[in-house]
Amino acid sequence: MSLGEPTSDSTPFFSDDSEAEEQGGGAAGQRPQEEPASGVSHVRALLTVFILFFINLLNYMDRFTVAGVLTDIENYFGIDDGKSGLLQTVFICSYMFLAPVFGYLGDRYNRKLIMSVGITFWSAVTLASSYTPKEHFWALLLTRGLVGVGEASYSTIAPTIIADLYVKGKRTNMLSVFYFAIPVGSGLGYIVGSQVGRVTQDWHWALRVTPGLGVIAVLLLIFVVKEPKRGAIEARPEHHLHQTSWLADLRALSTNHSFVLSTLGFTAVAFVTGSLALWAPTFLFRAAVFTGEKEPCVEGNCASSESLLFGIITCVTGILGVASGVQVSRQLRKKTARADPLVCAAGLLLSAPFLYLAIVFAQTSTIATYVFIFLGETFLSMNWAVVADILLYVVVPTRRSTAEALQIVISHLLGDAGSPYMIGVVSDSLRKTDSFLWQFRSLQLSLLLCSFVAVVGGGFFLATALFIEKDRHRAENYVPTGEADPATHTCSSTDRQQRR
Repeated sequence: MSLGEPTSDSTPFFSDDSEAEEQGGGAAGQRPQEEPASGVSHVRALLTVFILFFINLLNYMDRFTVAGVLTDIENYFGIDDGKSGLLQTVFICSYMFLAPVFGYLGDRYNRKLIMSVGITFWSAVTLASSYTPKEHFWALLLTRGLVGVGEASYSTIAPTIIADLYVKGKRTNMLSVFYFAIPVGSGLGYIVGSQVGRVTQDWHWALRVTPGLGVIAVLLLIFVVKEPKRGAIEARPEHHLHQTSWLADLRALSTNHSFVLSTLGFTAVAFVTGSLALWAPTFLFRAAVFTGEKEPCVEGNCASSESLLFGIITCVTGILGVASGVQVSRQLRKKTARADPLVCAAGLLLSAPFLYLAIVFAQTSTIATYVFIFLGETFLSMNWAVVADILLYVVVPTRRSTAEALQIVISHLLGDAGSPYMIGVVSDSLRKTDSFLWQFRSLQLSLLLCSFVAVVGGGFFLATALFIEKDRHRAENYVPTGEADPATHTCSSTDRQQRR
């Protein structure tokens, strides 16, 4: 192979499936036409995506079931806003710190096995958390933290399996299906949590729904999903991908400006969604008490109607936001190669004023509050699938699980790991008395921080647009040159001249 020939990770990022098969198998006659380069049939690949969607749905249902019954948990344990925020923080912290471990394993070992073990563990711990006695709030914190262990094993790996099954437009479409599970699962978490708690008059039962579904997910994963060949759909026969050390991977990723800046932008998304996810139903309930629409409540299923409405809004806005984000990005790509980061920036910058208005109008108009939340969450949800696509096409296949893990660590460390707790602590510090008036007012003021963070995140995505073309080209023309210079896996100057 001459230096002037395209390498294994070049055009297949943007080719269709038929092109990828030709590139992965050389002459068409050397490989049965019905077998894709990934080694997974088209039907099984489609089933794999929907099974991963189902597991991701359970992932986010479980994560936000607690938020759907948060008021009941506060009353049950007699805790303040700061301790309530810890429920989300301990989960995110364990999830965040273990993501790199599973990212490393996912780039090197059987991903199907890792996910199966992780989901089984997550289901068992979630079920255990539902039996926490009243005197032991620390046990609930511990089990919620352990839930993050199981979820880290899945979230870092699943997108890379989809990336090994599809390329170009089909990959974007399948990632869209996968990431629909985030808002829909989150919304179902509020709905299932609040309604199961209301029907049973016991919030513990809300945590016993997803473990049973988790068992079904594991069985589907074991008997239906087939591990695709890593990077095969993008590789050429004359040039094979090589593994590098974890430190070499980190050094290479740290020099990838698009990856770093889009991760910081996504951190802002995580901060805002993490804050709203935990506190929105409680805030809406306190607003209803403040305006006189509801009587004060100190026991029972207090915020069930607010959790139900917020859950429905989250589901609908998530579907609209993810679909519109992908569609706008697809149309804008015809005009500019910087479409993806620009769409992400627009989503955050447009969500900021609507979230601000939702928080401010809560004291005067419930209808206006829900309308502004609907608009703000729709724009915020435009980012999910597009950010994932950016990572996959600016990072080479052998580093994607590590990149996913690193993005999870950074976005959660600076985003939703601390934001729910921060909002709760700020709310407690601003509260002058323990009256229902100040319970609402202090939480209202602390939530205004979300709008500011959304604007900052939009700025990071605008900065990403400055580097996206260069970093995408570098990923397309990746050439392994050994571990000595991992950050410069691009074509040599001789190569580029011969290409011209």
